[in-house]
Amino acid sequence: MTQPMEHNNTTSSEPSRSPKPRKKNSTLMIAAIVAVALIVGGAIFFAIKAKRTADATQQANEELLIEMAQRDLDREYSELNDEFSTFENQRRLVVDDSVKRELNDKYEAARVQIERLQQELASSERRSAAEISRLRNLLRHYVEEIDRLNQENQALRTENQQIRRENEQLNSRVSETSRRNEELSQRMTLAERLNVTGLTLTALNKKGKHERKVSKAKQLLITFTIPQNNSTPVGEKTIYARIVSPSGQLLEGGGSFDFEGGSVQCTAKKTIEYAGEEIGGIQIYYDVNTPLIAGDYTVELFADNFRLTSRNFTLQ
Repeated sequence: MTQPMEHNNTTSSEPSRSPKPRKKNSTLMIAAIVAVALIVGGAIFFAIKAKRTADATQQANEELLIEMAQRDLDREYSELNDEFSTFENQRRLVVDDSVKRELNDKYEAARVQIERLQQELASSERRSAAEISRLRNLLRHYVEEIDRLNQENQALRTENQQIRRENEQLNSRVSETSRRNEELSQRMTLAERLNVTGLTLTALNKKGKHERKVSKAKQLLITFTIPQNNSTPVGEKTIYARIVSPSGQLLEGGGSFDFEGGSVQCTAKKTIEYAGEEIGGIQIYYDVNTPLIAGDYTVELFADNFRLTSRNFTLQ
């Protein structure tokens, strides 16, 4: 009976050694969890750092692209201003008022939009890619508009030049026609003038006979013939005679008459009745009041505001 009791004592002493392995396993698990946490935390840290680096790089790239786009936009705007300046100079060449007004209206409308665009460009130094894209589209639109206006302006200039050439040709034809009409009118007017033939100047003595010495003359006799002229209006005609001496003095005594808007002195005059038929042997006398000198005398005849004839005669 003593041996079974010893066996029981041996068995009851074993449970007091089991807690040592459990504590060791718990420590290992905690260490493993800490290690995993450190690994995960490190991974997350490096991932966040990498993302921030990527974001910074992307932002820098975007800012660089925006800056480049901004420079391109400024350049395009400068080119657009040059386009406007060219158009400004070209539109001044248009002389037609209605065409100029139409082009000016279109130009002013585009110019107002460009000024608004300029204000937007000057509003801030940096802008988003979307804003730059919108402004670039506006610029392209206005460049196309200016190009269209330039083409339209050129077409109108060409048309205007053609019209100007046609007007010059028409004016030339009108001038030529006017000149011909004036010549025709002058010919018709001249055709109405009385014709004079057989004009003579003779010195007469106191008996009315021919005097060889003009210094002894008591009268000067002008004779002439008026031929038939169906173009001359018929009726009473007053013929005015002017005799100019060798010294250039007019032999006066016949009063005056109207000629080309002025009053002209004459030597003598005679009124006849003209019926369109020839009238020969017409005589106009001048009574000599002062002694005459030998030399060349000029005889002029006027009627109906026409100078009918002029001829020189040498009297001894």
